[in-house]
Amino acid sequence: MSSGPPDHPAVPLSRPSTGAEERRAVDEVLASGWLAGQGPQGGLLEDGFRELTGRAHAVAVNNCTAGLHLALLALGVGPGDEVLVADYTFPATAHAVLFCGATPRFVDVRADTGTIDPSLVAELISERTRAIIGVDALGVPADWDELGAVAENHGISLVEDAACSAGGVYRDRPCGAFGDVAVFSLHARKGITSGEGGVVVTDDDRLAVAIRRASSFGMQSAFERQAVAAGDLPDFAELGYNYKLSDILAAIGRVQLRRLPELLEARARIAARYDDLLRDVVGLATPQVPADRTSTWQTYAVTLREGIDRDSVVQELRGRGIGATIGTYALSRLPVYGQRPSACPTSADLFARQLAIPMYADLSEEDQDRVVGELVGALGSVD
Repeated sequence: MSSGPPDHPAVPLSRPSTGAEERRAVDEVLASGWLAGQGPQGGLLEDGFRELTGRAHAVAVNNCTAGLHLALLALGVGPGDEVLVADYTFPATAHAVLFCGATPRFVDVRADTGTIDPSLVAELISERTRAIIGVDALGVPADWDELGAVAENHGISLVEDAACSAGGVYRDRPCGAFGDVAVFSLHARKGITSGEGGVVVTDDDRLAVAIRRASSFGMQSAFERQAVAAGDLPDFAELGYNYKLSDILAAIGRVQLRRLPELLEARARIAARYDDLLRDVVGLATPQVPADRTSTWQTYAVTLREGIDRDSVVQELRGRGIGATIGTYALSRLPVYGQRPSACPTSADLFARQLAIPMYADLSEEDQDRVVGELVGALGSVD
């Protein structure tokens, strides 16, 4: 373990890229007097995501987890149902299934991309299966053509967890364009952010209405109700949730969405430079992205050689002032779902061996050089 604090300022794992434009957007909302959810800025953010994805509808919500929950409810997922879930992802994906009273069944992933393996999906479909959730893992798009064919052949719904992939591309189509419904995240570690937030997109009119109403207690938002007659009160005939995105966060998200091309270009440049710097480093493999898709590089995760203790490397890097963590989780190994350690061996292997290192649009070449140097030193220290 490295002894003592680092001599230079720490290089964080992630850092949002914000500035004067975002601050002006917040000031404008404060001056407007409308700060609550589903206000005018939220509507404009939704317009931006419709344009980004080519979808007919978009609904801004307070986070991606809430969006997944609402999407599954609108698709009719409930107690007694099963939903097939990509195993290599953050727990929010499967938590949304539990929120509906349904059961997640985990599907192993491809070793190269970490995305759900479409060749394994059909054999896990049962009479209780209501939907499939594929995940654009760490910003790499999943195999949406193949997943769409499986879902259509079995008459079940398909959900795109696009939490990490705003601006990504799969076979010339934008991420978010796949499945019955797709959900984005605007969390602070994502390529674009409002701190917290999410956006649900779909082409289905019925799903869009159901999701929007359920996100606001089962009624129109307060902003929309300004135009309703005073005596025409909501009747609360159905259960709803308070999943609205505040207009302050929506305004920040709008600015970030406008900046998406430049932010993605910066991340791609940093990823390519990491590839060059790490290509000949013994003990790790750099990420792989198939030629038919474009990653958003939400995370840059190397895969360590078998036998290297990834957690020790994480601790060593942190001791050297370098942000580091796991790639993401193998859900089938987590107690909350009832552990099945042998269910998804590829996902479990990635969970044990992938290492995420600093990745954000404002990462300087000097700091990137330092990250690589400290990573090489950490590998030598623990190997």
